[in-house]
Amino acid sequence: MTVFGGSGFLGSHVCDKLSEAGHRVTVVDLRPSPWLRPDQAMLAGDILDENIVREAVEQADMVFNYAGIADIGEANARPVDTARVNVLGNVMLLEACRKAGVRRYVFASSLYVYGRSGGFYRCSKQACEIFIENYQAMHGLPYTILRYGSLYGPRADSRNAIHRFVHEALTRGTITYYGAPTALREYVHADDAAAATLSVLDGEFENRNIVISGNQPMRVGDLFRMIGEMLGRELSVKYLEDPNSGHYQITPYSFMPKIGRKLTPPLSVDLGQGILRVMEEEHKALHPRLQAEGGYLMQPDDCRP
Repeated sequence: MTVFGGSGFLGSHVCDKLSEAGHRVTVVDLRPSPWLRPDQAMLAGDILDENIVREAVEQADMVFNYAGIADIGEANARPVDTARVNVLGNVMLLEACRKAGVRRYVFASSLYVYGRSGGFYRCSKQACEIFIENYQAMHGLPYTILRYGSLYGPRADSRNAIHRFVHEALTRGTITYYGAPTALREYVHADDAAAATLSVLDGEFENRNIVISGNQPMRVGDLFRMIGEMLGRELSVKYLEDPNSGHYQITPYSFMPKIGRKLTPPLSVDLGQGILRVMEEEHKALHPRLQAEGGYLMQPDDCRP
């Protein structure tokens, strides 16, 4: 199994699940993965480098593509780079997989392909899906397209919404959100999303478009209240209007027929517990000398007053 973008947030979790299931995993990314396991191989390189791509897929049974620009704001600010990395990179992988006779191509897409929100990020994912479907029709390359919902969990950075909300709440006591408190999201923990991804390796998911999202819909206003209650403080939330943010309000869906099945993990991380873990990790990142003991963050003996 070869995973492009395997050093990233979701890609690294998928690599873990594949390795735990006994698959031989090669991680391909611009930078070495900080979460690389001893039983995984690492190939550092650019998805736009034909030699790297050819080497990475040559002996692969399945190829997973989690590489590219995945943040809506970044994609809107860098449309040319988004087209180059997301779309051209995807086509280069498809062509290499076709030539190598890869058994299946698994692509990380987004719920945003269903609607008109999402800006240039959505445009790139829609273009990628069309190329993938046509490679199957014209060249017989099997695929599975995975349309992920709102992800959160460990290994995320400031581009991830819940990670940013928790960081702002811990450091400033204020959260800034570009949208309305009534915006609805189905948050899915990265570990659950990776576990669901593993299940699509079965033959029934070949040439299918699959939605992977959470089963706990929540309005962002309620999410902010939850974070405040966990921290035991009243948070100040600034709701700002930004018509160019690219985010949807209630649903990403609009009448643009893109048929797909929804795959919701039957056993999932509770949203509250998942956010609590994000808080603990962010707090430890902000205060690295504190140690976790029995659910508490303790000062080591040498730094106690």
